[in-house]
Amino acid sequence: MTTGNQNRAEINITPLIDVLLVLLIIFMMIAPTLSHGLDARIPGPAPEDTSSTPSPDIVVRVEENRALTINTQPVRWQDLEGRLTQIFVRRPDQVLFIAGAPRVDFDDVARVLDSARGAGVARVALMPRDATLGSSRRK
Repeated sequence: MTTGNQNRAEINITPLIDVLLVLLIIFMMIAPTLSHGLDARIPGPAPEDTSSTPSPDIVVRVEENRALTINTQPVRWQDLEGRLTQIFVRRPDQVLFIAGAPRVDFDDVARVLDSARGAGVARVALMPRDATLGSSRRK
């Protein structure tokens, strides 16, 4: 009497496990070199002399009637780039904030951006609409 189990072949999984372990080692060696992070600017330590008051922020406001002010001082459009150059020569690491009135054309804000870049201002920030109206809403 012959049983059907005599001629049954078995799969040898030893080579499969060897290949799997080799691939695991290869991926473990490659994985640390593939990770990339974002570049971040970390602020430096605070200066030793903290008795001096920090310099105020420079804010250029564009009003609805296209009038310009730099920290409440009126300035003409043709004088803007020269005035920003004078201001940022003494404070090269500062940020220029640009605030536009709610109904001002973006062309005017873009013109201020161009003037700031022409004056050599490295960092420019646009103020959100709520921040420009914040003083009138708080009252």
